[in-house]
Amino acid sequence: MFAPKKLTPEEKLQQIAMMLDEIINDTTVPRNIRGAAEKAKETILKEGEEPIVKSATAIQILDDISDDPNMPLHTRTQIWSIVSELETVKNE
Repeated sequence: MFAPKKLTPEEKLQQIAMMLDEIINDTTVPRNIRGAAEKAKETILKEGEEPIVKSATAIQILDDISDDPNMPLHTRTQIWSIVSELETVKNE
């Protein structure tokens, strides 16, 4: 019927920031993981950089914490989902 509207890289980054907010506001997630999610969010919302640079930097931050043994399973799944979305921004 209708083709879905293709989002711009900046619109995708805004959606990813909302996904990161879920982790940041989840009190069951350890503080260091919430801090890394906050840092990734700040990175992707930073003005003046290309979306590909923002997404690559955020992927690196999230990849560093993805193997943390204290991370709840649902949070690990959210991180993987966010990294997948960031990869689509990076590959455009």
